[in-house]
Amino acid sequence: MSSGLQIKDFNAGYPKRKVISNLSIPLLPRGKITALLGPNGCGKSTLLRSLAGLSKGNGELWLDDVNLMQLPFAKRAEKVVYLPQSLPAGVHLHVLESIIVAQRASGGISNLENQHEVMQLLEQLGINHLALSYLDQLSGGQKQLVGLAQSLIRHPSLLLLDEPLSALDLNYQFHVMDLVKRETQKRDIVTVVVVHDINIALRHADHVIMLQSGKLIADGEPEAVITPESLAKVYGVRGRIERCSQGRPQVMIDGLVSNTSI
Repeated sequence: MSSGLQIKDFNAGYPKRKVISNLSIPLLPRGKITALLGPNGCGKSTLLRSLAGLSKGNGELWLDDVNLMQLPFAKRAEKVVYLPQSLPAGVHLHVLESIIVAQRASGGISNLENQHEVMQLLEQLGINHLALSYLDQLSGGQKQLVGLAQSLIRHPSLLLLDEPLSALDLNYQFHVMDLVKRETQKRDIVTVVVVHDINIALRHADHVIMLQSGKLIADGEPEAVITPESLAKVYGVRGRIERCSQGRPQVMIDGLVSNTSI
């Protein structure tokens, strides 16, 4: 089997309500970012939590030649790291301590070399000045950046990011996506990220998966998936893709699709 993540006949959700239904997605290769798109309630977060083993599911989840569904949770957590939309509240640890704890949880040993790696990561994220600040005193955006540092320090094979940009300003949105792309390539990992801004997906993703009501609508290269037709079908909007003066594709929304046109 080729290197990467493959999803076969996967179902997930709640005891009385299936959210993800018979989902199969071809290989998502290592070293690439996949953006997960779709309207609210379509199953994006459920899928990520199920990939991480935090929600029940059934089917096959192949990471390289290993079916994650057959691994105990602790073994899966060695390969898969999930970053939720917000970190747990009330954690009274220094930022530096929290990242070292995450490093140790993945088998790392606290020595000078590893401490240097932690500080280098904080510097790359632009939050090295927060190293001795307490987590419960940080803003939402700062916590999200710390969460990303905690995730990357664990050296996952599969990195799952659930709306990592939601609390960040424009500067940090681009800064973080550039960093995630660089680290995904350098570490040769599979990264799946939920985003709501379609232009972020167009600019930063190598691959796009579009869901609606827990089912796959389209997957492939961003410009092949994000089209006027898919925007109308999935989001109910009239949109077009145009290129800016630098040649980058951008989504322009003209209005809502009328009920008679859907």
